[in-house]
Amino acid sequence: MILNTIQNEPGMDITIHEQDFTETTEVDAKLVLLAKLLEAKILTVDFNLNRVASIQGIKVLNINELANALKPVVFPGEEMHLKLIKEGKEHNQAVGYLDDGTMVVVEDARRLIGQDVKVTVTSVLQTQAGRMIFTKVEK
Repeated sequence: MILNTIQNEPGMDITIHEQDFTETTEVDAKLVLLAKLLEAKILTVDFNLNRVASIQGIKVLNINELANALKPVVFPGEEMHLKLIKEGKEHNQAVGYLDDGTMVVVEDARRLIGQDVKVTVTSVLQTQAGRMIFTKVEK
C-alpha cells in the first residue's frame, strides 16, 4: 500500500529490483548487498541494519537521528506544561510526553497522574533510542 502511494507520487521514479542474493537468507544482508550493487544509500530506523551497513561502507540515513536533530533543545531550568499519563519506573515518578513523542519523567508526581502540571527541567538524557527529559513539579 505504501509502495503504491509512493509510485503514484508525481516526480517519483521507482524501480523494483527482482534480484535475489541467494548467498544469504538474512534480510539485512540482502539490503546491504543490494545497496552496494546499486551504489545506493539505506534509509532506516533499524539500529542493527544501520550498524551493519555502516561497517560495510554503505551510507545510512537514520530517521531516528534526523528526528532527534530536529527536536527543540531543552535546558535545565526551563518550564513546561504537560499531562501526566502513567507511572514511571522509579518510586513516585510519573511520565508524560511532549508532542514530538519525547518522554518526560516527573519526580514525586505519581499522585498527579491524569492531571496537567507545570514542571521544571532538571536534566536531559540523550540515548540512541531518543531523548528523555527529567523534571520536577513546579511548586
